[in-house]
Amino acid sequence: MKTHSKESEFIILNSMLNTMLIKKIDRQLNVHGISFTEYLIMHRLNGAPQKTMRRIDLAESVGLSASGVTRLIAPMEKIKLVEKEANPRDARVSLVKLSKPGEKLFDESTITFNETAKYLLEKLSPKQLEAITDLSVKLF
Repeated sequence: MKTHSKESEFIILNSMLNTMLIKKIDRQLNVHGISFTEYLIMHRLNGAPQKTMRRIDLAESVGLSASGVTRLIAPMEKIKLVEKEANPRDARVSLVKLSKPGEKLFDESTITFNETAKYLLEKLSPKQLEAITDLSVKLF
């Protein structure tokens, strides 16, 4: 019987942890009518200059394909959380902007997100949380 290396075990464990965390956060964000992935989209847009990003950059920043982010953004546009914006320099470039209602929902859902994150990680001391965060950043 072949066993996994420590590195392989870490990848498996990290994947399982990621899945569990996303499911639990999704359940809490559902109160606001959004998923964790939609929250990530709004988070990235909220932090961008003029709350606007190119679709391709937005997709890359949340780990989706260009078509995946387009499928995700379409319903967000319909309910006015994000809006299309023309690029004055290049009409071929598709921009996405966080709308005012999107900003409001993002602010409200951030409270829920932060409370849920604290609850999910309460077993870690501040020092442990800092260490695991620092180690995780090294993998990027």
